[in-house]
Amino acid sequence: MTLPLPVEAPDTFSGQTIAVLGMGIEGRDAARFATRDGAGVITVDQHPERADRTQDDLDLLGEVDGIIASQGVPYNIPLLVEANRRGVPVYGPMQIFLERCPAPVIGITGSAGKTTTTTLVYEMLSSAGVPCIVGGNIGQGLLGQLPEIGLDTTVVAEISHSQLLRTTRSPHLAAVTNITPNHLDQFSWADYQALKLRIVRYQSSLDTVVLPFEDELARNAADFTEASQRWFGLGRPSLPWYCAVWSDGRDILHNEHHVMSVDELLIPGEHNLLNALAALAIVADRVPRDVAAQVLRSFNGVPHRLELVAEVDGVRFINDSIATTPERTLAGLRATTGEIVLMLGGRDKNLPLDPLMTELERHVSQVVLFGDAASEWTAWLSRRGINAFDAGTFDSAFSCAARTARSGQTVLMSPGGTSFDAYPNFEARGQHFRDLVAQWAKDRSADDDR
Repeated sequence: MTLPLPVEAPDTFSGQTIAVLGMGIEGRDAARFATRDGAGVITVDQHPERADRTQDDLDLLGEVDGIIASQGVPYNIPLLVEANRRGVPVYGPMQIFLERCPAPVIGITGSAGKTTTTTLVYEMLSSAGVPCIVGGNIGQGLLGQLPEIGLDTTVVAEISHSQLLRTTRSPHLAAVTNITPNHLDQFSWADYQALKLRIVRYQSSLDTVVLPFEDELARNAADFTEASQRWFGLGRPSLPWYCAVWSDGRDILHNEHHVMSVDELLIPGEHNLLNALAALAIVADRVPRDVAAQVLRSFNGVPHRLELVAEVDGVRFINDSIATTPERTLAGLRATTGEIVLMLGGRDKNLPLDPLMTELERHVSQVVLFGDAASEWTAWLSRRGINAFDAGTFDSAFSCAARTARSGQTVLMSPGGTSFDAYPNFEARGQHFRDLVAQWAKDRSADDDR
């Protein structure tokens, strides 16, 4: 199916009746914004208890002047297809924000690492005393923050591919952390790449783009923008100018100046080193190097991303619920030392598991699977000689993994699939893991006291 054409929003929604579709964080934020802007709002969701109308109610198209569709709603549901056929405009919250925002916007996208990079950028700017706000795909709406934004504010926005689906504007500074296969259950690989690159398509020569010189697909964004370029990555690129690179093994550099040692980073893994470099490149002209370095020295990471929950009887329990693709799981495996009992599963995105094989063979002693993908993935792994067990539910998978792991090993919950088979989001899945770890620790302590 052809992707929808983005639509510019009106200067005001005052006097219009607007349907806000999808009552998650972004949708609720959009509904409050539209009401404040003077619109009559009809809330719409697939769950009747969350909204005025359900998204299978096509009659509401005759009652509204437009639709604001939050990013979590598939663009090809019947309501939106029919809206397009009837000429009812469909706006994206990110598009509206970029139109209305009076301040410069730093927009960060990527298949992985964008939340960590966004958080680091926000922390660096805040530490340097730069007035700033953060929001977007990171879990906080942006439209509701418009009244707080002045001309001297810097907006740090995490932007997903689905938020870019309905945009005709680009941030003043756009960064792409990487592009790897993702969301192929909803988009073709070509469409997914095109959506990621849309973040730079509307930039001018007065804008800036930050790109990884090692990632070929993300690097291609430079061909679609007139913006000035900054590059980050591991090694020394053959480029005329770059902002932050890792050189000679242990040093993080900014324009040849030493920033800090790689060993001083608290967040583990090469992927997090790249996130740190991306953040340094983004803030290069706004934050002193020593301030940025201090943030990196104290940053422990974002919840649900290789989060050490606890160590119980010598077994480490790590929550990596954000890993909703095999590529993300691969990064988690590479960042985790020692023998691993891996919890894998959730809902499949039609992405291949092949990239995991070397790491699974190298230091994973047991794979315990759960969720919608468990049966198919267990069979696939078993045929390739991997010790894989289908536990069915998440609780059963945790119980199996915890009982299997021995002192010195790690139970790594890095699923490789989405959470939507059993949870509203990956955060809820991660919290469930935390709760199970806490109960396991409590039960083990009680056993020791007997």
